[in-house]
Amino acid sequence: MREIKAELIQKSVSDLFKHANYYLDEDLPTLLQDFIEKERNPLAKSILEKLLINAKMAHEQQKPLCQDTGVAVVFVEIGQDLHILGNLNKAIEDGVEQSYKDNYFRKSMAIDPCFNRENTGTNLPAVIHYSIVEGDKLKLTVAPKGGGSENMSRIAMLKPSDGIGGIKKFVVDTVVKAGGNPCPPIIIGLGVGGNFETCALLAKKALMRPLNSSNANPNWADVEDKLLELINETDVGPQGLGGDSTALKVLIETMPCHIASLPVAINIQCHSHRHKSIVL
Repeated sequence: MREIKAELIQKSVSDLFKHANYYLDEDLPTLLQDFIEKERNPLAKSILEKLLINAKMAHEQQKPLCQDTGVAVVFVEIGQDLHILGNLNKAIEDGVEQSYKDNYFRKSMAIDPCFNRENTGTNLPAVIHYSIVEGDKLKLTVAPKGGGSENMSRIAMLKPSDGIGGIKKFVVDTVVKAGGNPCPPIIIGLGVGGNFETCALLAKKALMRPLNSSNANPNWADVEDKLLELINETDVGPQGLGGDSTALKVLIETMPCHIASLPVAINIQCHSHRHKSIVL
C-alpha cells in the first residue's frame, strides 16, 4: 500500500491556494480574447480588456486576482489503496490557514451566520468534499469561492414536466436577476438530477471541468451551447453594464433522479474562475 505524509498534503494545499488566487485558469486568457473580438459593445470590450490587464498584473506582481480570496473549497479524491500518514483533514485545514496567512489573503469566514459575525481569522473552516476512488493516488482540487458569485447561486426543485425548457428559464432568470453582482462575464456550473443536496454539489463540481470541454452526452452538450447563447442575449454584459459577453461558458453535470423530481442547481462563478489541482 502506498503512503503519503500529511506534511506533503499541507504544503500542496497551501501552494494550490496561492496559485489559484494569483493566476487565471490556463484556458481563460484565450477565451476572454475570443469574446473581446466578438463583443460589439465598446464599453464591454474595454472591460474585458481590463480583465486581462488585471490578470497580467496579478501574475507579475504576485497579488490576488481579486480582493475577495473566498471560502476555501477543497475536493479530495482518495485512492482506496493509499494510506495517509497523519491526519488528512487537519493537513488540509493547516494548508489553508498557512496559505492565507503567508500570502496575506483576506480571511472571509465568520464564526456564526447570525449571532457572532466575528472573523475566524484563519479563513477556516474549509469546505472539504471527500470521495473514494480506485488506485493509490490523491487528487486535490482547490477552489477559492468568492461571496459575490456564490450569493447569486440558486437551487430549484422543478417538476419533471418542466423539462429542458424549465431548466433554461430557471438559469436565464437567475442570471438576469444576478445582474452585475457576480462580476460577469461569468462561468456557470449547472447540476441537474440527484436530490436537493447532490444537485448543488454537481453544480460546483461542474465548475472544475476544463473550460474547453463539453458534456459527454451530446444532448446535454447541446443544452450547454444553447444556454450560453440565451444568456448572452440578455444584454447583462460585463460587470452588468451591457454587452454580448454575460457568460463565457456553461458546464453541466447530471445524475439520475427520483421519478417525481427534477432538481436543478446553478453555481455561478466570477470571471476569475479560480481553481487548481494536483495529483500526489
